[in-house]
Amino acid sequence: MGKRIFTKPIFVALLSLVCCALWGSAFAFIKLGYREFDISESDVGSQVLFAGLRFFCAGVIAVAAGSVFEKRFVVPKKNSIGKIILLGLVATAVQYTLFYIGLAHTGGMKGSVIISLNVFFSILIACFVYKMEKFTLKKAVGCLIGFLGVVIINIDSSFNFDFNLLGDGLIVLSAAAYALSSVMCKRYSAEETPLTLTSYQFLIGGAVMILFGALSGGKVSGWTLKSSLIFIYLAFLSAAAYMIWSVLLKYNPVARVSVYGFSNPIFGVIFCAVLLGERGDVLTLKGLFALLLVCVGIFTVNYSRTAGEKQFYERKD
Repeated sequence: MGKRIFTKPIFVALLSLVCCALWGSAFAFIKLGYREFDISESDVGSQVLFAGLRFFCAGVIAVAAGSVFEKRFVVPKKNSIGKIILLGLVATAVQYTLFYIGLAHTGGMKGSVIISLNVFFSILIACFVYKMEKFTLKKAVGCLIGFLGVVIINIDSSFNFDFNLLGDGLIVLSAAAYALSSVMCKRYSAEETPLTLTSYQFLIGGAVMILFGALSGGKVSGWTLKSSLIFIYLAFLSAAAYMIWSVLLKYNPVARVSVYGFSNPIFGVIFCAVLLGERGDVLTLKGLFALLLVCVGIFTVNYSRTAGEKQFYERKD
């Protein structure tokens, strides 16, 4: 019954879009979290501590839910521990330290568009560094369109390149760290289940970030009902979206699911507009055109006419 549900095109589409909506909402809710916990843009320690607490809790939720789903306690194999530690450092600690600091210095809308570079970086690393697949004309065109969209989003009304290194620059580096970790995860998943890899890299990366944030003098205070709900939602969305995405990938060709990744920046823009009231970064003719190019680029590199084409370019915020 479960397999039939998760392979029906309508359910694949709906559940994939639910995952993308959850990931897209993270930009706005992180900003709301900074606001509710009174974390300033200069308070790096608190930003990293906030992120670490979120991902450590997400790891706990993922391990618990995965254990129930698989009817066994999910633990990594002995020969996978070193790989999971490395993955936790790159995929969570490094990537999200850069991401959380960068997002504190740029708009949520703009960040949700720039972070889409991870899709195109993943392709370049997979093709040219690890040589896991061929760099086809379709991938080249998709990457070119996507990169062009990100360039346009950073051009202001006077046609100057408006790029904030501490904000936009760190978001780009975060996208590069994700791209590297996605290829690592692809290689490691030959010996370990994706559920175990992600659950424990959340735990390890989150613990490292908590330690760094605490030693840097960070603090997360001001726990009210509203701030607590924001934090719980952020931890939940990472675990929930990953669980749903994993089940979809289990029963479907990767390309059939990942093609919906084009909606990530769209949801990011929508949530930032509604929840943060942001308007200037993307909701202009130039911004919408840039968003369109990024979405077309993501769709192009993920779309496959053959069900067996393997691709893995999706972000798990």
